[in-house]
Amino acid sequence: MERDLFQILQERGFVEWCSDPDELSRVFRSRLTSGYIGFDPTADSLHVGHLVPIMGLAWLQRAGHRPIAVAGGGTGLIGDPSGKTKERQLLTLEQVEHNMDSIKKQIEHFLDFDCGASSAKIINNYAWLSKLGLLEFLRDIGKHFTVNFMIARDYVKSRIEDPDKSITYTEFSYILLQAYDFCHLYQNENCALQMGGNDQQVNIIAGIDLIRKKLGAKAYGLTYPLLLTASGQKFGKTEEGTVWLSPARTTPYKFYQFWINADDRDVSKFLKLFTFLPLEEIEGIMDEHNKCPELRLAQKKLAYEVTRVVHGDEIVKRVKKVSEILFGESYTLDDLTLELLEEIGREVPSGYITGIPAPLIDVMVKVGVCSSKSEARRLIRSGGVAINGEKVVDENYEVHNNEFLYGKYMLLKLGKKRYHLITCSSS
Repeated sequence: MERDLFQILQERGFVEWCSDPDELSRVFRSRLTSGYIGFDPTADSLHVGHLVPIMGLAWLQRAGHRPIAVAGGGTGLIGDPSGKTKERQLLTLEQVEHNMDSIKKQIEHFLDFDCGASSAKIINNYAWLSKLGLLEFLRDIGKHFTVNFMIARDYVKSRIEDPDKSITYTEFSYILLQAYDFCHLYQNENCALQMGGNDQQVNIIAGIDLIRKKLGAKAYGLTYPLLLTASGQKFGKTEEGTVWLSPARTTPYKFYQFWINADDRDVSKFLKLFTFLPLEEIEGIMDEHNKCPELRLAQKKLAYEVTRVVHGDEIVKRVKKVSEILFGESYTLDDLTLELLEEIGREVPSGYITGIPAPLIDVMVKVGVCSSKSEARRLIRSGGVAINGEKVVDENYEVHNNEFLYGKYMLLKLGKKRYHLITCSSS
């Protein structure tokens, strides 16, 4: 890219704070720069809140620089107390290693690890933190920090002043470990930039100060905004809980729906932060969207682009079609592939039936679609029942084996938006 990376990050909404904006901008323009972000392996998946720092690394690489993702195998054994009111449950080394393996696979969707000088790198800070001796650490690192500086941190102060909370020495030392990470990466990876959420600002400053005091060198820090939705809710939280990148924790369909449900007031900001679409294209998308907001064109584009990067081309095409079907758009038998039906089965009620052929009203009662045969008849008479996209109007309709696609599934539509996937079992 010929344009200034710092300007790109600002225009897309990534910059909340920077230690030296003008100088960092010049550094980006003048030389290849390595920048890092740390990921805390407290779970076996990242969530959508992590997409801001991940996209920051991706833009760094797209501008010709070198992104480093630090998996906190060492610091993860301690737990970052920033923004926490109580101590985290400490993880075992085995748990941290398992979580790190999963996180690495997710980061690889966004970064190129084989592109020459700007190739991305994932490093585990356990590799160097585990080798630190206590006396060495206290003499070489601890002497550069005053207790006054550490106590002045809001999260420390609030827990010291509240007798019901308190803070252990383990958590109290976390800021020194993160500062040491930055210093180590500066020395060994020529990494002059640390990025992170705005709650990491003090930790980043500590690393910059340590590099200056210990090495006599200049390093830089940049933080991203902590996102809230237009409604004031913490970004990435829904009524069902956290939205994860792992399909085992959040199905690709639910992931897609999270973005489809973005507030109109947020969607432009999200397109800038979470997609690689040029700003001019985003402006055009928003112009079209604002003509007919009820069509949710911008949300659909956002959902498609983010799901495509996280889950891949084939899956996003499938969940897009599932979304269209479940929200009442027309479809044909050719659309109902085996993979699509299985995806639908993860999102709608389902039931098993034996003894086919059988009257449709009996099938509807047996799988729990209707509580009685009379209710089933009324639904059919009203034109509110369809089998695999074909409307049924005969209340005496009989279901046969050939209506179970792939010898297994039948998609029953009830009313405008209610679906039920019926599986035919031979037993």
